[in-house]
Amino acid sequence: MTPEQEQVIEEQQALLEESANMYTGEMEPETKTVEPPKTPEYIEVANGVPAGPGGPVMGAPVSRSAWSTGLFSCLGSQDEFCSSDLEVCIVGTFIPCVLYGGNMERILPRRSSFGIHCLSYSSLYFLGNCLFNMNSLAPCFSYPSRTALRRKFNLEGTGEQIANTFGCCGSVIDDDESRECCESVLDCAVHVLCHPCALCQESRELRRRLPHPAFSRPAYLPQAPPMEQHMVLPMV
Repeated sequence: MTPEQEQVIEEQQALLEESANMYTGEMEPETKTVEPPKTPEYIEVANGVPAGPGGPVMGAPVSRSAWSTGLFSCLGSQDEFCSSDLEVCIVGTFIPCVLYGGNMERILPRRSSFGIHCLSYSSLYFLGNCLFNMNSLAPCFSYPSRTALRRKFNLEGTGEQIANTFGCCGSVIDDDESRECCESVLDCAVHVLCHPCALCQESRELRRRLPHPAFSRPAYLPQAPPMEQHMVLPMV
Protein backbone atom coordinates (compact mmCIF):
# COMPACT_ATOMS: atom_id res chain seq x y z
CA MET A 1 0.00 0.00 0.00
CA THR A 2 1.39 3.36 -0.96
CA PRO A 3 1.86 6.17 1.55
CA GLU A 4 -0.84 8.21 -0.22
CA GLN A 5 -3.46 5.47 0.24
CA GLU A 6 -2.54 5.10 3.91
CA GLN A 7 -3.02 8.85 4.39
CA VAL A 8 -6.48 8.74 2.79
CA ILE A 9 -7.53 5.83 5.03
CA GLU A 10 -6.32 7.67 8.14
CA GLU A 11 -8.30 10.79 7.12
CA GLN A 12 -11.46 8.71 6.65
CA GLN A 13 -11.03 7.06 10.05
CA ALA A 14 -10.57 10.46 11.65
CA LEU A 15 -13.79 11.74 10.08
CA LEU A 16 -15.69 8.67 11.33
CA GLU A 17 -14.41 9.18 14.88
CA GLU A 18 -15.46 12.84 14.84
CA SER A 19 -18.96 11.99 13.62
CA ALA A 20 -19.28 9.28 16.30
CA ASN A 21 -18.23 11.76 19.01
CA MET A 22 -20.83 14.27 17.77
CA TYR A 23 -23.79 11.82 18.21
CA THR A 24 -22.52 10.26 21.43
CA GLY A 25 -24.42 12.71 23.72
CA GLU A 26 -27.70 12.52 21.83
CA MET A 27 -30.40 10.04 22.77
CA GLU A 28 -32.67 8.23 20.40
CA PRO A 29 -36.16 9.75 20.10
CA GLU A 30 -38.66 8.11 22.40
CA THR A 31 -41.53 6.23 20.75
CA LYS A 32 -44.92 6.95 22.29
CA THR A 33 -46.77 3.81 23.26
CA VAL A 34 -50.57 3.98 23.35
CA GLU A 35 -51.91 2.15 26.33
CA PRO A 36 -55.18 0.25 25.79
CA PRO A 37 -58.21 1.65 27.67
CA LYS A 38 -58.76 0.08 31.00
CA THR A 39 -61.91 -1.99 31.21
CA PRO A 40 -64.00 -1.25 34.30
CA GLU A 41 -64.61 -3.99 36.76
CA TYR A 42 -68.40 -3.62 36.37
CA ILE A 43 -70.73 -2.01 33.86
CA GLU A 44 -73.44 0.33 35.06
CA VAL A 45 -76.88 -0.39 33.63
CA ALA A 46 -79.68 2.18 33.67
CA ASN A 47 -82.93 1.08 35.21
CA GLY A 48 -86.29 1.50 33.48
CA VAL A 49 -87.47 1.33 29.86
CA PRO A 50 -85.59 3.60 27.42
CA ALA A 51 -87.75 5.97 25.43
CA GLY A 52 -87.19 6.10 21.68
CA PRO A 53 -86.96 9.37 19.72
CA GLY A 54 -90.16 8.70 17.77
CA GLY A 55 -92.39 7.41 20.52
CA PRO A 56 -92.74 4.33 22.66
CA VAL A 57 -90.32 1.46 22.32
CA MET A 58 -91.38 -1.51 20.23
CA GLY A 59 -92.60 -4.29 22.45
CA ALA A 60 -93.62 -1.97 25.29
CA PRO A 61 -97.23 -2.39 26.49
CA VAL A 62 -99.65 0.07 24.92
CA SER A 63 -102.44 1.42 27.07
CA ARG A 64 -105.99 0.89 25.83
CA SER A 65 -108.13 3.91 25.06
CA ALA A 66 -111.63 4.42 26.41
CA TRP A 67 -114.81 4.67 24.36
CA SER A 68 -115.87 8.18 23.36
CA THR A 69 -119.41 7.65 24.69
CA GLY A 70 -120.97 5.21 27.11
CA LEU A 71 -123.18 2.26 26.25
CA PHE A 72 -126.36 4.00 27.47
CA SER A 73 -125.45 7.50 26.21
CA CYS A 74 -128.22 7.33 23.62
CA LEU A 75 -128.24 11.11 23.08
CA GLY A 76 -124.44 11.19 22.90
CA SER A 77 -122.25 13.80 24.56
CA GLN A 78 -123.29 17.37 23.86
CA ASP A 79 -120.48 18.26 21.45
CA GLU A 80 -120.06 18.91 17.73
CA PHE A 81 -121.44 15.42 17.00
CA CYS A 82 -124.78 16.14 18.72
CA SER A 83 -126.88 16.04 15.52
CA SER A 84 -125.08 12.91 14.36
CA ASP A 85 -125.74 11.21 17.71
CA LEU A 86 -129.47 11.99 17.43
CA GLU A 87 -129.53 10.55 13.93
CA VAL A 88 -127.78 7.39 15.19
CA CYS A 89 -130.32 7.02 17.99
CA ILE A 90 -133.30 7.30 15.63
CA VAL A 91 -131.87 4.98 12.97
CA GLY A 92 -130.79 2.39 15.54
CA THR A 93 -134.26 2.36 17.10
CA PHE A 94 -136.38 2.00 13.97
CA ILE A 95 -134.13 0.58 11.23
CA PRO A 96 -131.13 -1.13 12.92
CA CYS A 97 -130.26 -2.97 9.70
CA VAL A 98 -129.28 0.34 8.07
CA LEU A 99 -127.18 1.35 11.09
CA TYR A 100 -125.42 -2.01 11.15
CA GLY A 101 -124.70 -1.80 7.42
CA GLY A 102 -123.23 1.69 7.86
CA ASN A 103 -121.02 0.50 10.72
CA MET A 104 -119.63 -2.37 8.68
CA GLU A 105 -119.08 -0.07 5.72
CA ARG A 106 -116.73 2.02 7.87
CA ILE A 107 -114.98 -0.95 9.47
CA LEU A 108 -114.58 -2.84 6.16
CA PRO A 109 -114.58 -0.19 3.41
CA ARG A 110 -115.18 -2.53 0.49
CA ARG A 111 -117.46 -2.34 -2.49
CA SER A 112 -121.07 -3.35 -1.73
CA SER A 113 -120.15 -3.88 1.95
CA PHE A 114 -123.21 -1.90 3.07
CA GLY A 115 -125.66 -3.88 0.95
CA ILE A 116 -124.31 -7.30 1.91
CA HIS A 117 -124.39 -6.69 5.68
CA CYS A 118 -127.66 -4.79 5.61
CA LEU A 119 -129.38 -7.59 3.67
CA SER A 120 -127.94 -10.29 5.94
CA TYR A 121 -129.07 -8.43 9.05
CA SER A 122 -132.55 -7.85 7.62
CA SER A 123 -132.98 -11.54 6.83
CA LEU A 124 -132.05 -12.60 10.36
CA TYR A 125 -134.16 -9.80 11.83
CA PHE A 126 -137.34 -10.97 10.11
CA LEU A 127 -136.55 -14.64 10.70
CA GLY A 128 -136.08 -14.05 14.43
CA ASN A 129 -139.32 -12.09 14.67
CA CYS A 130 -141.21 -14.83 12.82
CA LEU A 131 -139.83 -17.68 14.93
CA PHE A 132 -139.40 -16.11 18.38
CA ASN A 133 -141.41 -12.90 18.03
CA MET A 134 -138.27 -10.88 18.85
CA ASN A 135 -134.97 -9.86 17.32
CA SER A 136 -132.95 -12.78 18.70
CA LEU A 137 -130.90 -14.01 15.71
CA ALA A 138 -129.42 -10.76 14.39
CA PRO A 139 -127.47 -9.93 17.60
CA CYS A 140 -125.68 -13.29 17.40
CA PHE A 141 -124.69 -12.42 13.84
CA SER A 142 -123.68 -8.79 14.42
CA TYR A 143 -121.55 -9.01 17.58
CA PRO A 144 -118.23 -9.59 15.69
CA SER A 145 -118.47 -5.96 14.55
CA ARG A 146 -117.90 -4.87 18.15
CA THR A 147 -114.87 -7.14 18.46
CA ALA A 148 -113.43 -5.82 15.18
CA LEU A 149 -113.97 -2.24 16.34
CA ARG A 150 -112.17 -2.87 19.63
CA ARG A 151 -109.19 -4.42 17.89
CA LYS A 152 -109.03 -1.71 15.23
CA PHE A 153 -108.74 1.17 17.72
CA ASN A 154 -107.40 -0.75 20.76
CA LEU A 155 -110.46 0.07 22.86
CA GLU A 156 -111.26 -1.21 26.31
CA GLY A 157 -113.45 -4.27 26.48
CA THR A 158 -116.43 -4.78 28.75
CA GLY A 159 -114.48 -7.15 31.01
CA GLU A 160 -111.63 -4.68 31.36
CA GLN A 161 -114.03 -1.88 32.25
CA ILE A 162 -115.65 -4.06 34.92
CA ALA A 163 -112.26 -5.04 36.33
CA ASN A 164 -111.08 -1.41 36.47
CA THR A 165 -114.34 -0.31 38.12
CA PHE A 166 -114.82 -3.06 40.69
CA GLY A 167 -111.23 -4.37 40.95
CA CYS A 168 -111.99 -8.03 40.21
CA CYS A 169 -110.84 -10.63 37.64
CA GLY A 170 -107.41 -9.04 37.37
CA SER A 171 -105.66 -12.36 36.75
CA VAL A 172 -107.82 -13.02 33.69
CA ILE A 173 -107.01 -9.61 32.21
CA ASP A 174 -103.25 -10.12 32.58
CA ASP A 175 -103.33 -13.10 30.21
CA ASP A 176 -103.81 -11.85 26.62
CA GLU A 177 -105.32 -15.05 25.27
CA SER A 178 -107.79 -15.47 28.12
CA ARG A 179 -108.67 -11.79 28.04
CA GLU A 180 -109.47 -11.80 24.33
CA CYS A 181 -111.61 -14.93 24.66
CA CYS A 182 -113.47 -13.40 27.60
CA GLU A 183 -113.96 -10.09 25.80
CA SER A 184 -115.42 -11.82 22.72
CA VAL A 185 -117.97 -13.61 24.91
CA LEU A 186 -118.87 -10.33 26.61
CA ASP A 187 -119.24 -8.61 23.22
CA CYS A 188 -121.82 -11.24 22.30
CA ALA A 189 -123.57 -10.75 25.65
CA VAL A 190 -123.73 -6.98 25.17
CA HIS A 191 -125.31 -7.38 21.72
CA VAL A 192 -127.83 -9.96 22.96
CA LEU A 193 -128.89 -8.02 26.08
CA CYS A 194 -128.53 -4.41 24.85
CA HIS A 195 -128.48 -4.75 21.08
CA PRO A 196 -129.78 -1.29 20.01
CA CYS A 197 -127.54 0.47 22.54
CA ALA A 198 -124.50 -1.52 21.38
CA LEU A 199 -125.14 -0.65 17.72
CA CYS A 200 -125.56 3.04 18.57
CA GLN A 201 -122.39 3.14 20.67
CA GLU A 202 -120.37 1.53 17.89
CA SER A 203 -121.78 3.94 15.32
CA ARG A 204 -120.99 6.98 17.49
CA GLU A 205 -117.43 5.74 17.97
CA LEU A 206 -116.92 5.15 14.25
CA ARG A 207 -118.31 8.55 13.29
CA ARG A 208 -115.90 10.24 15.66
CA ARG A 209 -112.87 8.31 14.44
CA LEU A 210 -113.43 7.58 10.73
CA PRO A 211 -114.94 9.63 7.90
CA HIS A 212 -117.57 8.08 5.72
CA PRO A 213 -115.98 5.98 2.94
CA ALA A 214 -117.81 8.04 0.31
CA PHE A 215 -115.82 11.16 1.29
CA SER A 216 -112.46 9.38 1.08
CA ARG A 217 -112.99 8.01 -2.42
CA PRO A 218 -111.43 9.95 -5.32
CA ALA A 219 -113.77 12.18 -7.26
CA TYR A 220 -115.00 10.96 -10.64
CA LEU A 221 -113.31 12.74 -13.52
CA PRO A 222 -115.34 12.64 -16.75
CA GLN A 223 -113.30 11.76 -19.80
CA ALA A 224 -113.93 12.97 -23.31
CA PRO A 225 -114.85 10.28 -25.87
CA PRO A 226 -112.15 9.33 -28.37
CA MET A 227 -112.07 11.13 -31.70
CA GLU A 228 -113.41 9.47 -34.81
CA GLN A 229 -110.88 7.39 -36.67
CA HIS A 230 -110.85 6.65 -40.39
CA MET A 231 -109.05 3.92 -42.25
CA VAL A 232 -107.13 4.97 -45.38
CA LEU A 233 -106.77 2.25 -48.00
CA PRO A 234 -103.49 2.18 -49.95
CA MET A 235 -103.58 3.06 -53.65
CA VAL A 236 -103.17 0.06 -55.96
